[in-house]
Amino acid sequence: MMPFGWGLICGWLIGLLAFGCAGWLLYRRYERLQNRARESERLAELGTLTGGLAHEIKNPLSTIQLNLQLLGEDLPPDNPRLSNRLRTVQKETARLRDIVDDFLRYAGRMELERQPTELNGMLEELIDFFTPQAQLQRVRLRLRKADRELIAPVDDRLLKQAILNLMINALQAMPEAGGEIILSAARQDGRALLEVIDTGRGMDAQTAQRIFDAYYSTKRGGTGLGLAIARRIVQEHHGAIHVSSEPGKGSDFTISLPLS
Repeated sequence: MMPFGWGLICGWLIGLLAFGCAGWLLYRRYERLQNRARESERLAELGTLTGGLAHEIKNPLSTIQLNLQLLGEDLPPDNPRLSNRLRTVQKETARLRDIVDDFLRYAGRMELERQPTELNGMLEELIDFFTPQAQLQRVRLRLRKADRELIAPVDDRLLKQAILNLMINALQAMPEAGGEIILSAARQDGRALLEVIDTGRGMDAQTAQRIFDAYYSTKRGGTGLGLAIARRIVQEHHGAIHVSSEPGKGSDFTISLPLS
């Protein structure tokens, strides 16, 4: 039988060891939090710098575009070669401005102005707005409403932008023969489900896994920010977005949003 003194010493040592382990774990946690805070500060500073740089690029771009337009008006009509070159420069300058605008939308701070919004009606407005563009590519638009009113506290302008980006992506995925885009709204487990379904070319699992990454694009001339912006808008609404797709069978983008 262990003497009382030895038992007390062993108990004290075990307690000291446990206290030391707990202290070490707390220190490691504190160290991780410190590293995370420093990383967040660095990213915030980087975001501020890049946002400022984008604005500095955008200002002279506007001046360049204006002067190119004035130059085009002064060109003699009997020099088609020079006119073609000027149009190429104008087109590339406009594309560069679009890239800068997309970057500012993606990297900038989003201030949500939430209002109770009826989502069936919002999808109807998007159908009306997008129909002329879809008809040019022989694409039919359809709407599947929820069986009753679907009201969620959202920023109507930003959420429309996210869904519009998905619709543009769907249109670009269509074959030359055209196809169909379906907007769907439903209620499930206290959340709103909004879907953008297309009958386009679809994509493999590897592409679907990266499709929301910034600057990842499978389209020639694309900025690679449209879907990344859509995901960020949905996340700012405390929602989630995912895609289901197979090559040759189209894609189904689903947005899940809290109803309250």
